[in-house]
Amino acid sequence: MTSLQALTSLFRPASVAIIGASGKPGKIGNIILKNVVASGYPGRVFPINPKETEIEGLPAYPSVTRVPEAVEVAVIAVPAPRVLPVVAECGAVGVKHLIVISAGFKETGAEGNALEKELVSTARRYGMRVVGPNCVGIMDTHTPLNASFAAGFPNKGEIAFISQSGAMLVAILDWSLLSGLGFSKFISLGNKADLNESDFIEAAADDPETKVILGYIEDVSDGVRFLEVATRASRNKPIVVLKSGVSQAGAQAASSHTGALAGSDLAYEVAFRHAGVIRVESMAELFDLALAFAKQPIPKGNRLAIVTNSGGPGIVATDAAEEKGLAIARFGKKTLDALRAALPREANIYNPVDVLGDARADRFRFALTKVLEDENVDAAVVLVCPTATVEPRDTAKTIVEVSRSFPEKPVFGVYMGGEILETGAHLLTEAGIPCYTFPEVAVNAMRALAYYGEMIGARTDEPLPEYQDLDPERVRAVFAAVRDDNRLVLLGSEGAAVLEAYGIPVAPTKLATRAEEAVAIAEELGYPVVLKVASPKIVHKTDIGGVRMGLETPGEVMASFWAVMSNVQRALPHVIPHGIDVQRQAPRGTEVIIGVTRDVHFGHLIAFGLGGIYVNLLKDVSFRLAHGLSLREIEKMISETKAFTLLRGYRGQKPADVGALVNIIARVTRLVTDFPEIAEMDINPVFAYNAGALALDVKITIS
Repeated sequence: MTSLQALTSLFRPASVAIIGASGKPGKIGNIILKNVVASGYPGRVFPINPKETEIEGLPAYPSVTRVPEAVEVAVIAVPAPRVLPVVAECGAVGVKHLIVISAGFKETGAEGNALEKELVSTARRYGMRVVGPNCVGIMDTHTPLNASFAAGFPNKGEIAFISQSGAMLVAILDWSLLSGLGFSKFISLGNKADLNESDFIEAAADDPETKVILGYIEDVSDGVRFLEVATRASRNKPIVVLKSGVSQAGAQAASSHTGALAGSDLAYEVAFRHAGVIRVESMAELFDLALAFAKQPIPKGNRLAIVTNSGGPGIVATDAAEEKGLAIARFGKKTLDALRAALPREANIYNPVDVLGDARADRFRFALTKVLEDENVDAAVVLVCPTATVEPRDTAKTIVEVSRSFPEKPVFGVYMGGEILETGAHLLTEAGIPCYTFPEVAVNAMRALAYYGEMIGARTDEPLPEYQDLDPERVRAVFAAVRDDNRLVLLGSEGAAVLEAYGIPVAPTKLATRAEEAVAIAEELGYPVVLKVASPKIVHKTDIGGVRMGLETPGEVMASFWAVMSNVQRALPHVIPHGIDVQRQAPRGTEVIIGVTRDVHFGHLIAFGLGGIYVNLLKDVSFRLAHGLSLREIEKMISETKAFTLLRGYRGQKPADVGALVNIIARVTRLVTDFPEIAEMDINPVFAYNAGALALDVKITIS
């Protein structure tokens, strides 16, 4: 793994060589060299160019091998075909890190991909780490070092920004210079041939100069490592990520209900929540939250107070808070009495507190102080509208002074206007009070802080139980038999055997290839029984008459066996069933689905929701990652669904045994963890009873 210690010499090198440095203004090699020097970098700088002896007043060298001192970081800006020899030269002289600006690698196709693999292989042979290729470079404002070809250098701050898009990085850099927001690090990932988002999140988590980690990503290189790194990092520092590419177009075709419900973006959504990463939907939101996390404390709860000089915006803020799941704080009697005694009679003393349009800074000071003193308040939003008597600067100074008296409670400003309020808004921002133009943005920032506080407070790492009754050898035998039969989809009886091997209660099911065998199995299992056609090629058995239920006698079983076979032959003449599954019929319960689908990045996703034939129509499903799943998260997963309303006992019904469902999901998680070759699984329906639960139908696909 890569920690800050391992990357210290990347961000704070004693020396930097720019390979491909140029004396011609406008050339990438010239821009990078000028940026390194202009940033105030205190170390040694070595321009490398075989055609120059001096560039920008610095001695130039024909090769990194001719530099008379050790080089820790080499910034490579030469055409792609020349990169590999340069990398080998860097390795030979002990360079530790490469920042490969050059394009022309895997982004160009197969030939470029092969070149990139060789680049990484060469670097690893010499123990060098690589940023890029095809990247803008890196910046560290605390070193300071600007080893990039971006225009400008960010203000010093406490935000690390990691971007998979170079264009996004330079655009945000330009915006930050206008807004005054400061950064600790800017990192352009490029093609992520070696160092990736997980490496830099891990380094930023250990960086004392970084308080907030921001990311723009398009994909994750190693999903499991990302989960492990981000989970650890988010305990100490908020990670806010904008993930692009949310359409369903990239979702692979799935044969199971669970796979069909799991779109291309769902795994990222679940993974971010699992790891404690806060996901945003836009660049504006990304930096609104960055400002909030960098400048304000994490609240102890989600109870919000609103102080306003206009009723309408106060109502807008209240509606936004309730929509985002925040609590509108209820003031104690002492607070209400104080507000009632000091504010005008027309003022609203209940939350939101309306200090009226003629309020000056002193009235804002009193109201804000009193609500923040209330133990029922965790944070406050102050709304200032441009009335004729408003005092933008004095009110801003008041908000700053009062907030400093309550350092454990975040305060947000909303200056709802333009030119009249501009100076006051600027004063708030300079003092570290996030100031927004509209109340919804401030409320959203508070929601993010409160969510993060709840998340780190609720973190538990309790593992799933160590079950002693598992039989993995039986599962291996079933999978081997399926592969020997040149299949990847298990029959119902095989799926039932897999569940039984892992202690998952399932209705007894056996395969019959003859009518007489079906009768014998029915006699063994006990009546009533159900017959189901057994074929991996038939997804919806009931649609073609492939299921018969409530069979009470040998005669009914015999007749139903031939009826099912006849229905299948008529509906699907090219399908030859493996036989008929005979299953003991179970009493009805509340129908739920427990499913699994495997994501290419993050591994298995576990699903729970309403089951039966309407699962795809209702889409009442909650997902979690199998990796690191705990009993607490399983319980939360169940409670998030509408099915939970039924399970608790709806309209006089007795409550179902939720604990039994938790046990099944935990055992399913253990099953797919032990057998990663399980690609998809649907247990649908599972009947939940007042005591216990039972799987009725299971479909498993292996790879």
